[in-house]
Amino acid sequence: MKRQWHTNHVVQVFVCVALFLLMPDWFGVRQARAAETFVIAASPSLKGLLERLGSGFEKAHPEVRVKLYFDSGLELRQTIAGMENSMVGQYFIGSGPINLVAPGGDELIARLQGKYYVLPGTARSYAMDQLVLVVPESLVEAPESLAEIAQGQTRLAIADPIRTKLGVQTTDMLRASGMGELLKGRLDLATDGRGVIDHVLSGQADVGIIFGDQAVAQQQRLRVVGVVNKGYSPTVHSMAMERYCPNRRLCEEFLAYIQSGEAHRLVRQAGYAVPLAGEW
Repeated sequence: MKRQWHTNHVVQVFVCVALFLLMPDWFGVRQARAAETFVIAASPSLKGLLERLGSGFEKAHPEVRVKLYFDSGLELRQTIAGMENSMVGQYFIGSGPINLVAPGGDELIARLQGKYYVLPGTARSYAMDQLVLVVPESLVEAPESLAEIAQGQTRLAIADPIRTKLGVQTTDMLRASGMGELLKGRLDLATDGRGVIDHVLSGQADVGIIFGDQAVAQQQRLRVVGVVNKGYSPTVHSMAMERYCPNRRLCEEFLAYIQSGEAHRLVRQAGYAVPLAGEW
């Protein structure tokens, strides 16, 4: 009788332990595995775009968490150089290793590749700047092209070509299209993109030319009435794999993702154009 009681007791304990282990599944609670951190070192100018792409990649890869580290071109180059030449290992201070590098333009990518800070042959173009015509959101009727602007008395706000990349591309475009002469006396020179926005909103100018991503950031106050895609050399943005990328398979998946149809949709939503295959 005592042996039978002992046997029954052991069985009961075993059943209780098994039920305890199974309870999380019954209630839909599962112990989550630690997500893998995926670090992209990038230019601050790409924040909005990379946040969209990072979120899109996470949806397809729930086991991954994309983290963005932002720094300007020179500082970004120095950070990567210091990390790779460290005597204590190739680790990025405070965030673990870097997976991908996404500077604000391909010039720095080429320099990093020349120094072998990024792996040659891994760069993938995914976006490029584009110029857009903007007016106040409250304006009902507005010209929808440069040709319409040239025909009337519209005042056009542009950025300073001496101080800004936006100004250089805008003046190149006006010169190439022959609009520079037609708009003489009606060009309103602002310091930079923010200045263009201020001049348009204050009524100092009727229409402004800024980058598409700047227009997206101001979409509550500004409306895009036209896109200018000729007459200037847009800045192309690429990503490349850092030399000591800890998970090359995952890096390759992200680089493939940014050239997918879903990523192209997010790039356009962020106000950028998509480079044509084989063009850049």
